[in-house]
Amino acid sequence: MSISGTTRLYVVLGDPVTQVQSPGLLNPLFAKLDVDAVLVPVHAPAPDLERIVAGLQAIANLDGIFVTVPHKVAAAGLADRRSPMVEITGSANALRREPDGRWYAENFDGTGFVAGLVEAGHDPQARTVFLAGAGGAGSAIAAALLAAGAERLAVCDPDSAKLAALRARLDAHWPGRTSVSAEPDTAGAGIVVNATPLGLRPDDPLPFRPDELAPRSVVADIVMKPRETRLLREAAALGHRVHYGIHMLEGQLNAYRAFFGLG
Repeated sequence: MSISGTTRLYVVLGDPVTQVQSPGLLNPLFAKLDVDAVLVPVHAPAPDLERIVAGLQAIANLDGIFVTVPHKVAAAGLADRRSPMVEITGSANALRREPDGRWYAENFDGTGFVAGLVEAGHDPQARTVFLAGAGGAGSAIAAALLAAGAERLAVCDPDSAKLAALRARLDAHWPGRTSVSAEPDTAGAGIVVNATPLGLRPDDPLPFRPDELAPRSVVADIVMKPRETRLLREAAALGHRVHYGIHMLEGQLNAYRAFFGLG
């Protein structure tokens, strides 16, 4: 890949940012499509996010901003326009510069996650799903699971206000199919999902107990680095089927191509 004065810029914002996998997937895609662009990681401490985004948006050759933990909810409020999915979930993971110079927010976490599940043979249609985490990624995954036909969705998060707001948004589109709790309730779930940052660090506690799951459950994690989190390692040892975080990003690649007009 050759970088020159004509190269268009994309960034991925996170705090931390060392775990991001998108440059390793998007930069080879740019090269394959012969797109003169580069995606670089930017460590954006949470207190400085608004100032950092404003500075990036002022860069004339910057076309897109990808967003990872913990900025997805805040990023939704830093765009001029928001997609229906962003309005439902309250979070964004991609911002695009429009021809008029304004910024449009979208969220592909949920659709990418579901695409990865389906590709791996774990279609959520007509199934009961448990989801840990009602933050930016969790909200998007919740909406996408219901849109994909999940019969029941149980969402767990210690933040009661966040949970109530998410349930209200989901019920407006898929009434009566979501239950919420402060503590994990995995009873009856055939697919269980960790949509929290727990697992990024070796000493993180488990988001839920894999030994309490039904036999041969599908245990999915959105943490991409490490690839095999403690949750997935313990779940596999108990005979559960595991689904890695990288599948969510892989499921988003075609959507990113269309969103950013990459061909």
